[in-house]
Amino acid sequence: MLERVSLFSTKRELFIALGVFLFILSYTLLMEFQNYKNLARFDSALTNATILKQYKKTKVTTNNKTRTYHILKLQSEDGYTFYTTTKLTFAPSLGKKVRIVLFPKELNFYTYLSSFYAHSYILSTQNAVTYKEELNAYLEDVHENKDISNIYQALFSATALEKNLQLAFANLGVSHLLAISGFHLGILSALLYFLLRYPYKFFHERYFPYRHKNRDLFLIVAFLLYLYLLFLGAPPSVMRAFVMLLVGFFLYDRGLKIISMQTLLLSVLLLIAFFPKLFFALGFWLSVAGVFYIFLFLIYFKEKSKLWQFLLLPFWVYLMMLPYSLAIFGNFSFWHPLSILWTSLFTLFYPLSIFLHLIGFGNLLDGVLEAFIAFGQNAAHIVVSPLILAAFILLSLVAIFKRSVMFFTLFCAAFLFIYAVYHIA
Repeated sequence: MLERVSLFSTKRELFIALGVFLFILSYTLLMEFQNYKNLARFDSALTNATILKQYKKTKVTTNNKTRTYHILKLQSEDGYTFYTTTKLTFAPSLGKKVRIVLFPKELNFYTYLSSFYAHSYILSTQNAVTYKEELNAYLEDVHENKDISNIYQALFSATALEKNLQLAFANLGVSHLLAISGFHLGILSALLYFLLRYPYKFFHERYFPYRHKNRDLFLIVAFLLYLYLLFLGAPPSVMRAFVMLLVGFFLYDRGLKIISMQTLLLSVLLLIAFFPKLFFALGFWLSVAGVFYIFLFLIYFKEKSKLWQFLLLPFWVYLMMLPYSLAIFGNFSFWHPLSILWTSLFTLFYPLSIFLHLIGFGNLLDGVLEAFIAFGQNAAHIVVSPLILAAFILLSLVAIFKRSVMFFTLFCAAFLFIYAVYHIA
């Protein structure tokens, strides 16, 4: 039986690939720097932007007065992301395009790449309704509970969750289920493949049996997912998953290993080389971490049966991602460990919810979601130092090369889980 070969068979090939990526990265950074200079050249800049997030914030001023205003997160058509504030009289405009004047004071290249705050003045708001807004409006009509409609908007159109829902799902340990990522893209890929397989088989056998069926199906599925990626606005986690899908099939089609850290490294380097701003996207790195631990498990436990892998993998991913969850969100509740079960059930809920909305019964599961939200109202705050997370990441990287370090890393994650349970007991 033929075995699949590694992507890089020698160190020379690896260094050549790294050299190519550095060249691409240098070029894209040079282009970004030119864009930054154009933005910072004058005291003000005019741009068109899309509102990604909009929420209220209240603070006490130095004069002990309370001030409430809107915070907006916007994506400029020129490629940069920034924050600004508006008065409460500014109408809800999530997803709309605006014509805006920026005053980017003290802007440097680092903040330009990572995202920055700027005073602004909105000249106009586009009245044209986008497909994304039409979908969100439809979901609001289907669901009487605004929280439920917001959940489906997050699942179907990558709309930002309200803060109360973010907190509830963080308490339950399922924030990753509400942010469209590779997990969702994997479910959609399998669903599209299943739906297209038999219709394509009919035409394939009668008209073009000489073509590679699986390759054609992949190209069709990839094209549909690409259209969906554009519809969503290319979130970092979805972009990472899409590139990994392309890279993975390319390697598989040529007899190379897919479940490999080299594959993950190749995907990450490609994405950062072409889109340097992804380096500063937290969702991107969390998505990469999730895939990293899945690969680490499959590499060290490949001798286990498929059944055991299926049963153990959710527990493994939960424990290994727990330090990230606690260090970033800091919330832990009695229901948090059940996120293993919720994640497994989500593979059924996600396609079912899509089907129910398509046939006009989208509100059928509203009661279930309302009860689920109620579970996440209370949680303890667990403090995990960034230094502990950094040490855990370092151990995880060393675990690629040493099985004993892998087990020690797992032990550390399990100890942190026991520590968290102790604080809520």
